[in-house]
Amino acid sequence: MFVRKHIHNKDDEYLLHLLRRGNEEAFTCIYERYHKMLYALSYRYLKSRTAAEDTVQHVFVKLWEHRTDIIVTVNLRNYLYSMTKNYILNYIRNEQNALAHNYRIAQQAGIVEDNLFETIERKELMTLFYQAIALLPVQKKEICLLKMEDKLSNQEIAGKMQLSVNTIKTHYAQAIKLLRETMSKMTQLTVWPLILFSS
Repeated sequence: MFVRKHIHNKDDEYLLHLLRRGNEEAFTCIYERYHKMLYALSYRYLKSRTAAEDTVQHVFVKLWEHRTDIIVTVNLRNYLYSMTKNYILNYIRNEQNALAHNYRIAQQAGIVEDNLFETIERKELMTLFYQAIALLPVQKKEICLLKMEDKLSNQEIAGKMQLSVNTIKTHYAQAIKLLRETMSKMTQLTVWPLILFSS
């Protein structure tokens, strides 16, 4: 839809005012202004183009459907960001099979026994947890996965990687620190509690 220039240059507050009155040009302008940001946010956490596109479509459909009773407490950008965040959380929450699978892997790998973390208060955190592991340096990631998925001891990992036990312990401790920092950043998107890592 063609958006008139005088509409396109207006600020969000004015566009929101027009949107509440059912102005389609204002809606199109808002879409063009924010859909790339919301897509990038969605793709970052869902790692799927289709899922990210569906998320953006859902957000803007809801924006139009509820245009007459929208309550924006900060600004339109934050409002759309929150809508997207909530949809992402619900999407992840509904991925029961994948989350349950990750959760079983974590328990079977003896994560609790190894004191990697004391509690997992919500299954959804496992998705972010494995994303955080994937971001570790190669050697640290390998050590974590050997502990979690192969259930190897420090001695066994040292023999497999031809490193000393102390080196394995050092890398593992550093990996835990990096995981804590990464998870802390990741969960800024959510209202979930952080995993409590033990050193």
